[in-house]
Amino acid sequence: MARYSRFVWLLGFALLLSTVPVFGHHGSASVYDPNNKITLKGTVTKLLWANPHIEVYFDAVDPVSGKTVSWELGDGQGVQHLYKNGWRQSDLKVGETITVTDATRSWNDSDKNVKSMDYRLGGGVITNSAGEKVFTSLSKEEVRGDSADGK
Repeated sequence: MARYSRFVWLLGFALLLSTVPVFGHHGSASVYDPNNKITLKGTVTKLLWANPHIEVYFDAVDPVSGKTVSWELGDGQGVQHLYKNGWRQSDLKVGETITVTDATRSWNDSDKNVKSMDYRLGGGVITNSAGEKVFTSLSKEEVRGDSADGK
């Protein structure tokens, strides 16, 4: 009986350990307000191409204050997913003009009593100056209208 009990405890502990990575991920609703969407046009100042998500930093005018501020577009696609779909870090360059459409502002920026904005955005669609969407969940070929069979 003791041998069986030890086995059950060991198996239960192993199953518990295997679920720990699941708790590590977060939902975007905990950080970003889905009812506070924004579209901005600005200039890329930095691109962080690292796991778990890429981040694009850019300068654009804050529609609330009218001042040019530095924005962080975080929680983008993962590097492996982008790479698999044909995207490379070089597809977006520092100094390039972009438009970010339907990004969600952070909950902090939604608070009417906030004393300082944090200028963080989640989601959204990035369009470069050539009018191409970049770093989407679609492959680069799908976005540009290319296909493997040349059609």
